[in-house]
Amino acid sequence: MTINDIFKSDFLEQTTGTLSLLEMTMTLVIAFLVGAGIFIIYKRTFQGVMYSKTFNMSLVILSLISATIIIGVTNNIVLSLGMVGALSIVRFRTSIKDPIDVVYMFWSIGSGIIVGAGLYVLALISFIVIGGVIYLFSKMEAHQDPYLLIMSYEDPSIEGEIYSLLNTGVKAYKIKSKTSIPNQYELTIEIKTKADKSNLVNDLDKLTGMKRVAMLSYDGDYAA
Repeated sequence: MTINDIFKSDFLEQTTGTLSLLEMTMTLVIAFLVGAGIFIIYKRTFQGVMYSKTFNMSLVILSLISATIIIGVTNNIVLSLGMVGALSIVRFRTSIKDPIDVVYMFWSIGSGIIVGAGLYVLALISFIVIGGVIYLFSKMEAHQDPYLLIMSYEDPSIEGEIYSLLNTGVKAYKIKSKTSIPNQYELTIEIKTKADKSNLVNDLDKLTGMKRVAMLSYDGDYAA
C-alpha cells in the first residue's frame, strides 16, 4: 500500500467507522456513569488535608474526554492522525501534591479509553475491582505520621532533660539536626508520638533555658 492509496476516497471510507448516534450516546453515558462512580469513591475515601471539588469534577470530565477521543480515533483514521499531532504538543503544568491523585487521574483516563473502545464489561469489572481495593485500603488503620520537634534553647546542659522527657513521652525519636550559634542552640528531632501530643510540648517548654518549642507534621521530606 502506498501513500496515494491512503488518501484515496475508497480507503478512507473503509477506515471510517459506522458507529450510530445511539451507540455514541450510550458510550458517553456509560463513561459519565463510570466517572461519577470514581467521583463518589474519591470523595468518600479522601484522606488529605484539603478536599478539592474541582479536581474531583475533572475526573468525570477526563473520563468523558477520553471516551470521546477513542470514539473519534476508532472511527476515522484522518481524525486519529490529527489528534495524535494535537496531543503531542500538550504539556501539563499543574503539580500533583498527593500521589493518590495521580492514581485517580490514570483510573479516570483509562476507564474512558476502555469505555470508548466498547469494552463495557471490562470497564465495569475494573471499576469494581479498583474501587474496592481503594475503599478497602482507605478503611484500614492509617499509619501514624511522624512529627518534627524543633527546639531552641540557651544552655546545652538541658539536653539531658530533653532526652529524658522524650524517652518517656514518645514511642521513638531520632535526631535530625543540631545547630549552634552564639548563645543559642537549635535541635531538630523526628518523633513518633503517643496519644497526647500537647503534654510533651508543654513539658519541654517548662524547661529552664528553653526559648521556643514547635512540633510540625512531617511527611518524610526533610530539608537540612
